[in-house]
Amino acid sequence: MTSSLADEPVEPSAEDDEPLTPGEYADHLDELGDAWEVVEEHHLEATYAFEDFASALAFTNDVGELAEAEWHHPDIHLSWGEVRIEMWSHDIDGLHRSDFVMAARMDRIYDEYGEA
Repeated sequence: MTSSLADEPVEPSAEDDEPLTPGEYADHLDELGDAWEVVEEHHLEATYAFEDFASALAFTNDVGELAEAEWHHPDIHLSWGEVRIEMWSHDIDGLHRSDFVMAARMDRIYDEYGEA
């Protein structure tokens, strides 16, 4: 599933931004793939499945390149056949629209690998 969010720019949060509330992020969450969920109204989390370690590692590297290019870095947990990602805006200690844009872009990258 590729969301139109994936085509939007990743805009950093402003100093006076507050984390999104459930009502504010609900539509963004609906645009993401089924892998994503909001945990404790604080961060996004997704687990992507792969057929082997090499594919999971390649995906991790692709996500890392995206994170560096956008200067918005998720926590990435790599294991055999699986990559778990946690994403939130650390400077506001919660969710920002940019987190959902990044998640949509990760879904787009995952789509390139096909389903495991």
